[in-house]
Amino acid sequence: MMRDYLAELFAKIATEELSFVEAAELFQKEYRNSETLGFAVPDFSRAERCGFPEVIFGHGKTMEQICAIAKSLREKTGGVVLATRLAPEAAAALMRDFPDAKQNELARTVTIGEAPALPCAKPVLVISAGTSDLPVAEEAGETLLALGCLTEKIYDVGVAGLHRLLRHEAKLREAVAIVVVAGMEGALPSVVGGLVGCPVIAVPTSVGYGASFGGVAALLGMLNTCAAGVTVVNIDNGFGAASAAARIVRTAAN
Repeated sequence: MMRDYLAELFAKIATEELSFVEAAELFQKEYRNSETLGFAVPDFSRAERCGFPEVIFGHGKTMEQICAIAKSLREKTGGVVLATRLAPEAAAALMRDFPDAKQNELARTVTIGEAPALPCAKPVLVISAGTSDLPVAEEAGETLLALGCLTEKIYDVGVAGLHRLLRHEAKLREAVAIVVVAGMEGALPSVVGGLVGCPVIAVPTSVGYGASFGGVAALLGMLNTCAAGVTVVNIDNGFGAASAAARIVRTAAN
């Protein structure tokens, strides 16, 4: 951990084993300097600062760039590497280069390695309103797993058939946090927020007809929820919702 590393450096400064300048250079090399690849600067110390490592956002990056970043992160940190929003050819390249990689085609993710489980007995629950919302819900689920969270899923329980959700009420109450993914009018998080006391993170999706404006209608509906305490992330941002839930789990476990 960074605290232990700093304590070691300070002790060496106190015993004059290292000068202040030498200690500062070591710290910069170990924790602050990131490898420059020309097109990217991977952040090797993000897990120490934030509790979870840097994640590769694949959209807009070439297959070669994604593989190079993944190799750099894997070699320097030894931890889990998650890549999201991957084109099929980029996912195939990662699967070829890393024998321990796992692909989720629906989520458009590849996970390399396995994260240690966070010490929390309660799961994060991922709920989707409809089957069309599954790519975003699966992205959230894969992110949670990559961050070491116990994860459970309930799919296709939108408000058009509310009885489907209510039959899972016991499972709703067991969760430490709930990620709710919905498009169209985005009503499901309000319903879930009125049933549970744990944090609810709402994810609007771009699923819907023309007046949904690519998810803006769902986003505004969630922002205007009458269920107190529901948090809303950006449109289609399953990754961001899962990252927020993982922070909650990490805090609850400490």
